[in-house]
Amino acid sequence: MRILITNDDGIQSAGLTVLENIARTLSDDVWVIAPETDQSGVAHSLTLSDPLRLRKIDDRHFALKGTPTDCVIMGVRKVLPALPDLVLSGINRGQNLAEDVTYSGTVAGAMEAAILGIRSIAVSQAYNWDVRAEPDYSTAETLAPDLFRKLIDFKLPQYTLLNVNFPACAAENVKGVKVTVQGHHEQSGLSIDERQDGRGYPYYWLRFQDRGKSVLDNSDLHAIADGYVSVSPLRIDLTAHDLVTHLAEALG
Repeated sequence: MRILITNDDGIQSAGLTVLENIARTLSDDVWVIAPETDQSGVAHSLTLSDPLRLRKIDDRHFALKGTPTDCVIMGVRKVLPALPDLVLSGINRGQNLAEDVTYSGTVAGAMEAAILGIRSIAVSQAYNWDVRAEPDYSTAETLAPDLFRKLIDFKLPQYTLLNVNFPACAAENVKGVKVTVQGHHEQSGLSIDERQDGRGYPYYWLRFQDRGKSVLDNSDLHAIADGYVSVSPLRIDLTAHDLVTHLAEALG
């Protein structure tokens, strides 16, 4: 089995190294193509106005000046000798749940693989950022190999990917695995933080804030909060199928 690994936190990310360790429990044919710099929040973007600069680290490790989506395309179309059987994207520094999956470069890397017809898993490790600066990736490193073997054996429909999040607790304290739906927060999670530079001119940061609980039962948010691993099947198709007929009727 040939595995391609990417992420959105960049080639130097600790989570990327852990994911490669996990991948090597599944296969000896592992390739890594990750962004040269942090690409958090770039979602499913492509680099179209600048060249893609590929830096070879060794025969199977590459850094790309581009997005996670670019990395998957580069791996599939240029670098790898043949199509990968599996794309793993992560391990993200922090959870990717609910509406945040639409911002996530980690999820987008897996999404691009699904579009290309390749089985893919987005992997994230939750952590309490008020307490520590980095996640404890040992939870994912301990639990992921057995979980991934089961997920690889499961037959997924075309254009479907899996979004896996590990909770912010030690592996021995994880309660189990839950198959979840994408959650939805009670309120928006972004605010504007205004500051001033040395000359008194304003500049701004996007800032995350408390968004309350999930409004959906069996959600990824509930699972992580309760100490479970969350596995959410996601589709590329964004069509609101339940509205198609009603909208057509309304338009005559």
